[in-house]
Amino acid sequence: MNRRRFVAQTSLATTALLLSRYTNVLAVPDSASFPVVRTPLARRNFTSKAVEKVIAEVKATIGNKELAWMFENCFPNTLDTTVDFEMIDGKPDTYVITGDIDAMWLRDSSAQVWPYLPLCKEDNELKQLIKGVIIRQTKCILKDPYANAFYKKEHKRSSWHTDNTNMQKGIHERKWEIDSLCYPIRLAHGYWKETGDSSILDAQWVAAMKLVVQTFKEQQRVDNKGPYSFMRKTEFATDSVPMGGYGYPVRPNGLICSVFRPSDDATIYPYLIPSNYFAFASLGQMLTLIKASGLEFNTGEVDELMKQVATGLANDSKVKVDNFGEIFAYEVNGYGSYNLMDDANVPSLLSLSYLVPALQSDITYKNTRKFVLSAQNPFFFKGKAGEGIGGPHVGADYIWPISIAMRGLTSTDDAEIKKCLDMLQSTHAGTGFIHEAFHKNDPAVYTRSWFAWANTLFGEFIWKVYRERPHLLS
Repeated sequence: MNRRRFVAQTSLATTALLLSRYTNVLAVPDSASFPVVRTPLARRNFTSKAVEKVIAEVKATIGNKELAWMFENCFPNTLDTTVDFEMIDGKPDTYVITGDIDAMWLRDSSAQVWPYLPLCKEDNELKQLIKGVIIRQTKCILKDPYANAFYKKEHKRSSWHTDNTNMQKGIHERKWEIDSLCYPIRLAHGYWKETGDSSILDAQWVAAMKLVVQTFKEQQRVDNKGPYSFMRKTEFATDSVPMGGYGYPVRPNGLICSVFRPSDDATIYPYLIPSNYFAFASLGQMLTLIKASGLEFNTGEVDELMKQVATGLANDSKVKVDNFGEIFAYEVNGYGSYNLMDDANVPSLLSLSYLVPALQSDITYKNTRKFVLSAQNPFFFKGKAGEGIGGPHVGADYIWPISIAMRGLTSTDDAEIKKCLDMLQSTHAGTGFIHEAFHKNDPAVYTRSWFAWANTLFGEFIWKVYRERPHLLS
């Protein structure tokens, strides 16, 4: 099953049935308002004493009991329901599904465990689990750096095996997205910074990083289109790639082509600006980790690649827009064409300061943030239930809670952060969990009841507010 069109216009009655797949009771209440919906302890895939400690502290401290209940459900959802941990050849190995789809996305799996990193120092089992994610991701990259989603079983055949691309068994989907290679670097760097454990930086990891650099250089398309192409027989235009599977033409300028977006939708112009910023930051983190590994690597090649990406971003990423000033385009082609929009999936323009903190004070980013949170962004939707960014993936008028949480995570304004908290609290449709998207006028009409990335990001947002602005949770 693909993530696309996993849509249910869900009533609250249907919600109860969906929740029953991973709870042992339906609506057995802690109170009349907040039923027990979290997976029972005996059926959880993994339990972290450090995570449970944080949940207990937040629940006992904050005054908003509904948000506390949602935090208890959402923050541990990745650990409760999506991780499969084991030891293979003496090393930890962790397979992480997205939720309702039994496949591991490099992007999602990284984001799903990211908020737990600060807790590794006090929970060695959690540390081993995240180390296992990094090791599993390394194996995935070495299997195929152009794939975005993988199976645990090496020989499992995907329902997308007929895609016109170099599809191997063990791969769920082979959509080339720059961020698929960036997220594992970010996770490895974050893990190393938090734990000081450099054992992840072994020869296999270095081989994967060499493949990342090779893939990025291939997709700069300086001399040719590179080895990757993709076409699919589908009724959805965003699920296949034009021009023989290579996408529309680009003028080489140092940027890296991303044939698909983080939403798994095809790009219009292959130079996806948020993903190129993410690539630049990730390559810098890669250099830091390579030095820490002490293993042989051509760091000069990485330096040169970073310079080329930086030059492309400096020359071709910005556009002047009336009433907003200079902003970042979402996509460009190097010929002067650009796409002014934003998509909820991260990396997005909105998320740039989250992934690249140095951009927080950048005037172009500030202008861009105002643009993407306005009616000028064709995928910014506003209705009776709330407002936020969506995207083509599930269609018009559907707001992604990920974009609301990201808006809060990138804000420095109390009023805006409180607005995001209020919208997330009022749009879970009584389920206590965060969904992929909800209709702008009715939160009970939503997609994906079990989407761990959205749950964990919500938990990350609440925990950040709890530590930095606890008065907003009173």
